[in-house]
Amino acid sequence: MTTDLKSAAPKIDKIAVSAYTIPTDFPESDGTIEWNKTTIVLVEVRSNHVSGLGYTYASSSAAKLIHEVLEETVQGHDAMDVSGAWMKMVQAVRNVGRPGIASTAISAVDISLWDLKAKLLRLPLVKLLGAVREAIPIYGSGGFTSYSIEQLRNQLSGWARAGIGMVKMKIGRAPDEDPGRVHSARGAIGPGVQLFVDANGAYSRKQALWFARRFEADDVRWFEEPVSSDDLAGLRLIRDQGPAGMNIAAGEYGYDANYFRRMLESGAVDVLQADATRCLGITGFMQAAALCVARSMPLSAHTAPTVHMHTCCSQPPAVHLEYFHDHVRIEKMLFDGAPEPRNGKLAPDLSRPGLGIDLRRRDAEKYEVR
Repeated sequence: MTTDLKSAAPKIDKIAVSAYTIPTDFPESDGTIEWNKTTIVLVEVRSNHVSGLGYTYASSSAAKLIHEVLEETVQGHDAMDVSGAWMKMVQAVRNVGRPGIASTAISAVDISLWDLKAKLLRLPLVKLLGAVREAIPIYGSGGFTSYSIEQLRNQLSGWARAGIGMVKMKIGRAPDEDPGRVHSARGAIGPGVQLFVDANGAYSRKQALWFARRFEADDVRWFEEPVSSDDLAGLRLIRDQGPAGMNIAAGEYGYDANYFRRMLESGAVDVLQADATRCLGITGFMQAAALCVARSMPLSAHTAPTVHMHTCCSQPPAVHLEYFHDHVRIEKMLFDGAPEPRNGKLAPDLSRPGLGIDLRRRDAEKYEVR
């Protein structure tokens, strides 16, 4: 007796998408923009009465694109063949314009498909991907330029007291104030915690190089986007001529493997950043990781800690992930099972399948974008 494996394969039979806009707990800004709310776009896919959950942090227009283009693309697809669904989605948005909103939309669907597959197999996502470590270090991230010195010091020192060994602050909005803010932050966290800074591309090349040398006095170990991430020559300048103990990082705005390849080939960074909620999902994140492996380059995950905890624990070049204030707050508000750090690390809960989270619908409803 033979079994028709093709007909027995679980099919994607339902896709639902929703968006929620959540006010920040305090006005926030970095070196180039200001904001007071964050939108999360959620995708739920179902197969055999099992539901997978994925999301991206993007405009609610991503939800419309998912509804109008991607739903019919993956409807009926084999739930086990995530890579096949990913390829179909990438092809479907060719005339829409894939970088940007389309990539975030694909990311949300792709993450939901990986979550669904892991749940169908009754595995934590990290086990499906293949764990290479039990936990991944985090760095506390916030320190917005809108914060007073007191707020900055309290937030960063709070993470340090909680056992988080790396913290990051924003700079670049008022450059003349940056050396003083960085010095105050160093005093708040003490000498045993690594201090990171992020200019979000606010500086010019020579300005960034000058600040890099100033920040060396406060033992800044990480300078993120000292110039625009599109200025690969500028990043390379800062990397080559800045302090030897200061890593230059960029990549959070990468939407595909070609972006990461160009950044790595240019020698622009010491650490590549990637964001699974932007770079075509977990599938795209693993492509970025493969590029890093080929070049012996460390990889760091940008924001969305609940998703990146699993991906970073499965990818050899991953060194840490960003424990971003906004997203930590939102994920704890909306999801049961959102992870809590221990000893400065996040570890997947191996007793829960998939991403290990469930949407708290009643808590989310009041924020839903109609």
